[in-house]
Amino acid sequence: MRLVVLGAGAVGPAAAVLAASRGHEVTLWSPSGAGTAGLVESIEAEGAVTGRVTLRVARDLPEAFRDADAALLAVPAYAFPALLPRIAEALPPHLPLLIAPAASLAPLALDALMARRGAPARRPPIGAMATTPVTARRPAPGRVRVAAVRAAVDMAAVPARAAGEMGALATALFGHASPVAPHALHAGLANANPIIHAVLALTNVTRIERAEEWAQYGLMTPAACRMMEALSAERAALARSFGVEVLGLDESLHRANGVPIGPLAEMAAAIAVSRGAVLGPAAMETRYVTEDVPYGLAFYLWLARGRGIAMPVTEAVVTSLETLWGRNLHSNPLLDPLDPAGLDAALAHGFGRDAQDRDA
Repeated sequence: MRLVVLGAGAVGPAAAVLAASRGHEVTLWSPSGAGTAGLVESIEAEGAVTGRVTLRVARDLPEAFRDADAALLAVPAYAFPALLPRIAEALPPHLPLLIAPAASLAPLALDALMARRGAPARRPPIGAMATTPVTARRPAPGRVRVAAVRAAVDMAAVPARAAGEMGALATALFGHASPVAPHALHAGLANANPIIHAVLALTNVTRIERAEEWAQYGLMTPAACRMMEALSAERAALARSFGVEVLGLDESLHRANGVPIGPLAEMAAAIAVSRGAVLGPAAMETRYVTEDVPYGLAFYLWLARGRGIAMPVTEAVVTSLETLWGRNLHSNPLLDPLDPAGLDAALAHGFGRDAQDRDA
């Protein structure tokens, strides 16, 4: 297939080289242009995918979408509010789009924007991937290191009935299994990072502010883990109210790092031994707060208000981090076009789609 990858940080180029290694033709587009600066017709891959990989660089969205069979959006959640309106304007009416990871109901927000812009009622689904098909680093502009290729990525879709179809597309592109999830909210709740990262930021704020080096898994102490587990319990109750089951933090760490399941602090200590010193952030402008709180924990609170569910620990953590960071972390503009009261119907059918989707 001809795949266009939107996003040129680390994950986008890594997904591009993985797809190219499987025989697909790939175009890469950077929203700012910085991620593709200096790239012409190839990028050097190392790690789980190796060699010089051919890809095309697009200058703008219309050029990126031209002749494409599928699209993957792989950008940080904080980029969604500015980028989704641009995609809604330019996305061809025949082109299926995957979002990885589909944080904070990004697929539903995009569907709402497309409906408001008069997109055809009969249009392809939007795939909601629970995580990215790869983990990656960008050691140099012309190189990408594919640290790991996922064996499985849960898949939901807008409309919900299309999850199997979008999972088959993702599997064809990237090779991983695509277990079907009930609806796009699963992806917004499945990721454990907002919980782990928020607590690490809260309990290590002075280290971050002083730009000290600190090993994050080594500092997942029993006290910090108690707070993580309390947040996880509130998230699980919220998820169940939508008919979704999410993995506990222990299972998430086990799947991501291969350590035996046990008490969370012991698992973190085992990860620290197996992976070495994985350093936490050393600057206040860190995605652990600027991304994972508004598009993670504050997103949970928005959902909970619509359901009448109390999340006192989550609220306390968000408020504490707001005070420490001196900025509004409750605001999530991605949710502006969505109504929490009508969320169940929107998750099932999307917005402005034809009767086939509404009646499925």
